Amino acid sequence: MADTANPEAPGAPPPQSQATPAAQPLPAAQLVMAVALAWLVPGLGHVYLKRAVRGVIFFVLVVVALGIGCSLSGNLYRPIPGQWLTRLATFAEIGTGVPYFVLRYVFRYEGQQEAPGFEYGTAFLLTAGLMNLLLVLDAWDIGSGQKE
Repeated sequence: MADTANPEAPGAPPPQSQATPAAQPLPAAQLVMAVALAWLVPGLGHVYLKRAVRGVIFFVLVVVALGIGCSLSGNLYRPIPGQWLTRLATFAEIGTGVPYFVLRYVFRYEGQQEAPGFEYGTAFLLTAGLMNLLLVLDAWDIGSGQKE
């Protein structure tokens, strides 16, 4: 009969190691800094939280989505009085942070409704903003110790 009390016995489950400690939450000021950086520049919040590879990958994803959206002449939304959905779309695109304002005010980018890829480009621009807003929430979770 096999000795089940002996953890070294063949077929016995490995001994339980100590549970990994939960990540320590950052102080409030550092958490706010991480979230602000994550919004301002896609991926920068993750770099600040010492997850540089993840941050660079996220930066590339958001910038590529913005680049595709602009190359397809997608609409960079701005609020239009009387059209409340444009406010939601503007909020979504402002989610990219500084790149939105660079496109809007430095390059004066608006998109071309006549372009064949206008709708697809608009979808890419909206996706870039919403994706970055999710990355801001991810930085919050990491900084508050809820996620590794």
